[in-house]
Amino acid sequence: MAAPRRAFGASPPRGRHRRTGGAGSVVAAWGTRALRAALWGLLAAGLHFPAFAESGRTPLPVIEKAKAGTACVEPGDVMRRKHMDYLKHQRDETVHGGVRGAKYSLKDCIDCHASAKTASVTKAETNFCVSCHSYAAVKIDCFECHSNRPRAVAQALAKGAPK
Repeated sequence: MAAPRRAFGASPPRGRHRRTGGAGSVVAAWGTRALRAALWGLLAAGLHFPAFAESGRTPLPVIEKAKAGTACVEPGDVMRRKHMDYLKHQRDETVHGGVRGAKYSLKDCIDCHASAKTASVTKAETNFCVSCHSYAAVKIDCFECHSNRPRAVAQALAKGAPK
């Protein structure tokens, strides 16, 4: 006995088709209503958040300035694009080769970029690392092992002095 034609994706005999969701069907009407409701909801949400509605874009990160009188090891546009490569390379050099205190040291980055208000690069939404990484939706895992505070603050806390 031959398998039914329907099992292989062919049309049923004599051209009878059961379609749902076509123009004029109940499924299409509900789908259209749901879409309209969702679009009106998004429009209403935009009216309640004027910062987003006015610009039409996601707000850019707010970045606190580095310590005054310091210069970064690379230009800002290069660091924005390649800092993770520099830090990974430095990590490999340190772990595998024992090279410490080189040009792209995470400790030096933290010493310059820690907030004057929080003495950290990760404590508040406007802190240097958190601001950009939140904007880019990138998880920061450096500080699971490393301190997020400048060396002087970390040493003072270790000795029991207030920050």
